[in-house]
Order: sequence, then C-alpha cells, then structure tokens
Amino acid sequence: MRLGLALGYWGRGPDPGQLALVQEAERLGYDSVWTAEAWGSDAFTPLTWIAAHTSRIRLGTGIVQMAARTPTATAMHALTLDHLSGGRMLLGLGLSGPQVVEGWYGRPFPKSPLTATREYVEVIRQVLARRGPVELAGRFHAHPYDGPDATGLGKPLKPITHPLRASLPVLLGAEGPKNIAQTVEIADGWLPLYWSPLRTDVYETSLTGLRDGFMVAPMARAHVCDDVAEGLWPVKAMLGFYIGGMGHAARNFHADLMARMGFEEEARRIQELFLQGRKEEAVRAVPDAFADEISLIGPRARIAERLELWRAGPVTDLLVTAPDPHTLRVLAELNSQGVCRK
Repeated sequence: MRLGLALGYWGRGPDPGQLALVQEAERLGYDSVWTAEAWGSDAFTPLTWIAAHTSRIRLGTGIVQMAARTPTATAMHALTLDHLSGGRMLLGLGLSGPQVVEGWYGRPFPKSPLTATREYVEVIRQVLARRGPVELAGRFHAHPYDGPDATGLGKPLKPITHPLRASLPVLLGAEGPKNIAQTVEIADGWLPLYWSPLRTDVYETSLTGLRDGFMVAPMARAHVCDDVAEGLWPVKAMLGFYIGGMGHAARNFHADLMARMGFEEEARRIQELFLQGRKEEAVRAVPDAFADEISLIGPRARIAERLELWRAGPVTDLLVTAPDPHTLRVLAELNSQGVCRK
C-alpha cells in the first residue's frame, strides 16, 4: 500500500507550512500529494507550485470539480502540468452536488450524473490520446457543440500540444453504488470520500472485476497523539460540515453514504441539527465510532494495529491528511515495516 499526502483546499488563505510538509513527505518516500477545490482556491495552481519545488512525488487532484471547467479545459490543465512535472500528474475528478454546481458555478446539475461523468471522461481520453479531433455526440458534452443556440460553425479540433502521456491516470470521486461501478469500468482509479476497513462489504458489489493497476485511494485523517477523543475532534468537525451542510436536506450524497455505512439515524440527526443552525451540536452528534473507523488517530501502537486493517483490503493508496511531520514519519515507518513483514 502506497502512502499519499492529501492537502485538501485552502480555508481563509494558504497554509504557509504546507510546502515544507510536502517536501518532508517526498523525503520520506510518500508516493503522491493531492490538492482539492470547493468554492475558494482551485486545485491546479497549488499543485503547479508544488511541482516546481519537488522532483519525484506524484501530483494528484483530489478532486477537481467537473462543473468548474469544460472537459477539454481540464484536459489542457492536466497535460500541461504533466509536461512541466515530467509525467507526475494524476487527474482526480468529481461531480460535486447540486448545491455547489448550481449555487457556485451557476450551471444546472445534470439530470443523468452517470452519463455526464462518462462523457466528461471520454472527452478527456480523446484529448490525451490525440488520435484525431475531439468528436462526441454527447448529451452534456457535445463536441462540436450542436445545441439549439449553436452557430453551426464549430469545428472538431485536436490539441496543438502533444500530451506527454496518453495513459495519464484519470480517477473519479464517487459515492453512490452505480457511480462507483461505472468508475471501475471507465477510470484508472477511485477516490472514496469515506472508507472504513471494517465495512468493505458496503462497496463489495460495486468493486467487482477490479483491473490490475486500478487505484483505490481513500483519504483519511491521521494524527499520532495520546488523547484519541481529542484527536478525533477535527474528523468529527469535518463530518459535521459535510454530512450536515454539504447538501440539501432532501439530497445530500455524503449523508446518504454515511447511512449506507450503518449510521442512518445518526446521519439524519446531524443534518437536522446543522440545518437548524446548531452546528456545534451537529459535530457532537457525529458518532466517535464512525469518525474512528475512517481515520488513524491515537498513539503509535494503536495506529500500527489499525493500519493493518487498511492494508488487508483492496486499498492501494492511503491518502492521509496529517497535521505534522511526526505523524508523516510514523506512518512511513509503520507502512514500511508492514511491507517487510509481508
């Protein structure tokens, strides 16, 4: 199991210590580093900055939002950064939800998310392959555009720049069972939002027929500390926000996922509290058991024991959000020891 460092997206501003953390992760042998975006900082710009200050570590977007760019624009970003970094790019994509797509990007959320995702990936594949002009008679991503307001002058084009790798990996962030199954079919990897090594049966049906080399790369908070309850608080705060606030009461993909993982009553309670403006209560309502299952928190010995559970399943890459270099070093040591034992 490879290790990656997940930085997420910026809050109020950039973290001045992030670059040093990335460089330490590279020194420790971490395989990849991942940036994200929501409705503030973008994912590609920080990743380009990181590329300029590192030499080996792979560079992943975890995730860029499909609504933010046309598929050809996303492909341009990816092939450009792949060239500049010497072939280190990993393109992670996500559809997001109606609240962000319509509220932030000012676009309609697709009525058929699976079709929209499939078309988006297909266009990117065509750009990277550069076998000919990009052409797709798509419902959401037609190339050339042929909608009712089209001029009829659109011309099929292929990229001027020759991509460094036609095989540049494309990964998808997917939560629903059908979306995960399609990810296995059309992508090179899957970026799970929540992964519990104790509940892999939740995904078992969707993950049938994994190809060799397919990446299963969940993100998990990691923190070496003495007080487990205190260490879990940032995990609970994140879950309270995503389960309670990242979506509508009637349509919240994150809450639905938590429900499928066996915490339906708790998920609905978190939503209810958050939407009432009782945000601290919503965070406190997040079960410690759920927060603990999807993270690696506590003393070194406890993390070592739990890391074995992550290694025993289909996970190929563990992408950790770690607040300090010490945690990064401990995980690198433990993961290396696990490989040696095998």
